[in-house]
Amino acid sequence: MYAEIIISSSVDRLDRPFTYRIPEDFPIPVNEIIGREVLIPFGKSNREIKGFVIGLTDKIDFDESAAKDIIAPVNGSTGVEENLMEMAAWLRKNYGGTMNDAIHSVIPAPKKTESRILHTMSLAVSADKARALITDFEIHHKTARARLLKRLLEADGNAISFTNYSECGLTYQALKDIEANGFIKLSDGRISRDPDMVVKAANSADERDAGKVELNEEQQKAVDTFLNNHREGESHGFLLFGVTGSGKTEVYMKMMENVIASGKQVIFLIPEIALTFQMIDRLSRRFGGKISMLNSKMSQGERYDQYLKAKEGEISIIVGPRSALFTPFPKLGLIIVDEEHEESYKSEKTPRYHAREAAMHRAEREKADIVLGSATPSLEAIKMVSDKKLTMLSLTRRAGGAEFPHTDIIDLREELKAGNRSVISRRLAGLIEDRLKKHEQIMLFINRRGYAGFVNCRSCGTVLKCPHCDVSLTFHRPGRLVCHYCGYERQMPKICPTCGSKYIATFGLGTEKVEEAVKAAFSSARVLRMDGDTTAGKNGHEEILSIFRNGEADILIGTQMIVKGHDFPRVTLVGVLAADLSLFTNDYRAGERTFDLVLQAAGRAGRGKIPGNVVIQTYHPEHYAVIDAAERNYNDFYKQEMKMRFMGGFPPSGHMLAIITVGADPDTVTEKAKIISTMVEENIPAEHDIMMTGPVWATIAKLRDRYRKVVYIRAKEREVLVGLKDIIENKVLENKGFAKVSVQFDFDPEGTI
Repeated sequence: MYAEIIISSSVDRLDRPFTYRIPEDFPIPVNEIIGREVLIPFGKSNREIKGFVIGLTDKIDFDESAAKDIIAPVNGSTGVEENLMEMAAWLRKNYGGTMNDAIHSVIPAPKKTESRILHTMSLAVSADKARALITDFEIHHKTARARLLKRLLEADGNAISFTNYSECGLTYQALKDIEANGFIKLSDGRISRDPDMVVKAANSADERDAGKVELNEEQQKAVDTFLNNHREGESHGFLLFGVTGSGKTEVYMKMMENVIASGKQVIFLIPEIALTFQMIDRLSRRFGGKISMLNSKMSQGERYDQYLKAKEGEISIIVGPRSALFTPFPKLGLIIVDEEHEESYKSEKTPRYHAREAAMHRAEREKADIVLGSATPSLEAIKMVSDKKLTMLSLTRRAGGAEFPHTDIIDLREELKAGNRSVISRRLAGLIEDRLKKHEQIMLFINRRGYAGFVNCRSCGTVLKCPHCDVSLTFHRPGRLVCHYCGYERQMPKICPTCGSKYIATFGLGTEKVEEAVKAAFSSARVLRMDGDTTAGKNGHEEILSIFRNGEADILIGTQMIVKGHDFPRVTLVGVLAADLSLFTNDYRAGERTFDLVLQAAGRAGRGKIPGNVVIQTYHPEHYAVIDAAERNYNDFYKQEMKMRFMGGFPPSGHMLAIITVGADPDTVTEKAKIISTMVEENIPAEHDIMMTGPVWATIAKLRDRYRKVVYIRAKEREVLVGLKDIIENKVLENKGFAKVSVQFDFDPEGTI
């Protein structure tokens, strides 16, 4: 037998299977070899490299005497499950990149780590026999053996455990001799390195709420519709469209109960790591110790142990962001994509897959159900409902009878006319004072971290930019300028580096600046800030959220991560400080993003028994995205936005492919991008209406010292764009002139690249 192997290289010209003979004495059975990482001799020099087995064959199309043998399995590699290897092939086909890129995307825990072993020991004889043995050991001065049997006798029939046998006071061989005589029984077990978050949630879940929560009529109808389809044993897709606070999580849990009861497992995707503890905590109260998590902030040992527990069926539910989709559950029954509209579900690395699409493919292939959930569904999800690819489940009112918050739209132009130059409007300031007096909590949302948007010289106009990326540097306290793309930092200069002027200052608004203003205006308030800087540590998200959840802070200031799915019953006021920040970006999804963020932020207020208020501050109060978000009018927003998408041929009205040429030299990048545009023009199918734009410089033309030019192609059918992608990939591979640039593909990009 021969193995088809993809070598561990992202070089395009090596992106094809290489055939190697499987030695007769290979330590892995042939029927288990697909997905395993192996060592192979490669090239004329036969240097040892790694590769993944993607298939088997008993025929080769070259001289058998030239075939080379696989050397050995790679020690410490977890490999890839066969169903996930198929997922990798699907990602590579539908999103571009190499097969090696795709394989590494679907590996949830790439390396094995040495397991921690727990040794257990118990008596294998009766208590009377043990006492007689103790006496005999003492007579013969075998005190260590007598002491051990006394410990086992005192355990009253229970096993005792050791992390190291040396703790027994005897050698391992001595223990084996005692076991061989039939006096004791030894056994070993793995100690799972469970994340602190999972352990904490399990320990706090003493009072289970299983069966205690009664669903309202809408919730029960959604569950019943799901169950009626689930019992058919085929894959079904649903969109759970529930207003903020409508109890979507309770509906999810009822669905999960039935899936788990049937012996199957659940993948629960969340858009932000910050949401993990809240979700783990709620699920633990319902399902006990059947839950775990997978994400990039876990240690390698934690990830490996949770991977093993999932693979061996020891857990029923995994919670995590995008990459948790590739958990190797043997009996997957349900995938839930919570807050499915979030852009974080789109991978920024090759292959640039969307977790929503990949989840639907995995669910269909493994005959699992899939539920997409959101209070602000993506236009793509709504279109799938209209195309009958998903069944709509609707929750139109808040659970528990909670009222929707009262919403004010504040025109910041009028605030300026009235002499208010603060980041906080008069209306919002008054409400903050009121809530502080009532000891209620407040959330202030702004879609930008840092202190200010940019730094420039008022004398010559110079804007301080990152030397590695074509973006302005953001000012952070105390006196740091930071690039949010590559991490470059420098000190804030006292004079302009171009003209020497001292008139160099910060402009714009960021979370740090808001924090400073809030503390100055409300000195008695306990203020927390939550953004990418304050949550950099392993448990940074949970530490801040726990303080706020426990009522140890009055005001939480933050970026997008504070508005995504959090449930704080004490929050009765939400301020959206600058709704316009995402409204006029160079992005065809700007209106949708603004609508989502404003409505989701507003949804954090008044979720408990006390009614809430929302204040939306904007320079464009007449914009439909702001008005519809304030009125929670999704239908009007959807109609207006779809008109805009249809006019421009943008997703989901049609489909878009961005072909990105990346390289170190801007002239070479320009030249190759022009060649690609010519390739596209020459291969456009005559029967399809296709629109091409570019090549144009990317919105950020230089990123991490690499220049980027983009060709955009729009077509009605996605398959047409996949076909063009295949043609371009092959032509670039054949053209040696592309050696100094890379060509990347992004289908239905999240905005303009």
